[in-house]
Amino acid sequence: MKAYLTRAYMFSASHRLHSEAMSDEENALTYGKCNNPFGHGHNYRLEVMVSGSVDEATGMVCNLADLDGFVQREILERFDLENLNLRPEFKHDVPTTENLCTAIYDILQRGFAHAHLEKVRIEETMMNSFEYAGASNIQY
Repeated sequence: MKAYLTRAYMFSASHRLHSEAMSDEENALTYGKCNNPFGHGHNYRLEVMVSGSVDEATGMVCNLADLDGFVQREILERFDLENLNLRPEFKHDVPTTENLCTAIYDILQRGFAHAHLEKVRIEETMMNSFEYAGASNIQY
């Protein structure tokens, strides 16, 4: 039997939405107040959804301690209280929440082996949330 587990985490980070490939005017038009030279911060809510067979002995898809430990070490310690513009993950990309979502998905996909990663969802504000389920799930 396949089951799904979604676990939520919180972290805070700042960013400035600005592309070196665009002029200051284009950046201001594209990113508006998020292009503030001093940046701004968010209290992000991260959801990680994994799936797998329910283990008959434990009754679980995966051990929460394994998932929590991985997310703490590889995601929260990396991004919490950081300026995303200064992170190597965004050396060539604007640190939008869409790009943050895909970066977190890729980290989890590469390193968490205890269950199948289904998707990552990030709430940036009460009005904005973003999801990514891997490149193979993108439909145009």
